[in-house]
Amino acid sequence: MGGRETIEANPDSIAGLIAQLERLYPGISEKLTEKGKIRSYVNILVNDDDIRFLQGEDTAVSDGDEVTIVPAIAGG
Repeated sequence: MGGRETIEANPDSIAGLIAQLERLYPGISEKLTEKGKIRSYVNILVNDDDIRFLQGEDTAVSDGDEVTIVPAIAGG
C-alpha cells in the first residue's frame, strides 16, 4: 500500500474497510475478495480475532480497533 504499514480509516465493517481501501488503492479489493467474500488465503484480524470466527465481512469495526490483513505466504 504505497510502502505504508498503517492506514487510518473509519469504516463500520470489514466490507466497508475494503471499500475504503479500494478508493485509496484501486484494485486491492480484487486481491482481497472474490464475489464479495474474503479470499481463502487472506487472513483478516480485528484486534487479533480472526474474522472467520466472527461475522466475516460483516464483522463490525469501531473507532480504535486494529485491523490486520495478512495474505498467506506459500513457498517451498
